[in-house]
Amino acid sequence: MLTIDWREAIMFKAFRFLSVLRLDRLLLLGISTYPFLDYFKGFENVEIIKQILGEKTREVLGSLKVEFTPIGGYMGVNPFNGHLMINPRYLNNGNRLDIYLDLIHELVHIRQFIEGTELFDANYSYVERPTEIEAYRYVVKEAQRLGKSDERICEYLKTEWMSDDDLKRLAKVLLVKC
Repeated sequence: MLTIDWREAIMFKAFRFLSVLRLDRLLLLGISTYPFLDYFKGFENVEIIKQILGEKTREVLGSLKVEFTPIGGYMGVNPFNGHLMINPRYLNNGNRLDIYLDLIHELVHIRQFIEGTELFDANYSYVERPTEIEAYRYVVKEAQRLGKSDERICEYLKTEWMSDDDLKRLAKVLLVKC
């Protein structure tokens, strides 16, 4: 059964609508961008990041821009330009492990964006979307490397746009006991 969160569905439709009308550039006016490596120094040397980005790790991170925006509660990929969007309140006040794991997750999406992969494929629910499963696989791998328990990983995986059933389905695919 395909279930898409209503917030995701609205955002997906808004992005599509703006792209069709070629108004997506209006959303970018007045947004300042900053070099990723100015804020996340040394990420080009992190093993999991090198696994995600491969030989182009330094190049991708060196050219990646960050947009600080109050839109959205956490972080994500700008579907128009591939920049990393981060809510500054989350960056300043969020759990450091969660922020680190979110960065890993979003860098998978950055690579997918660069490769031309459709990030918001509406043919899948959020927890069944191949792009999300791949991103979460890297997150789980890194959380396990850090010695985090399945309980803590499940705490990370659970989001407000995910039902308990969604969490269980995602955890099953990721081989995490929730």
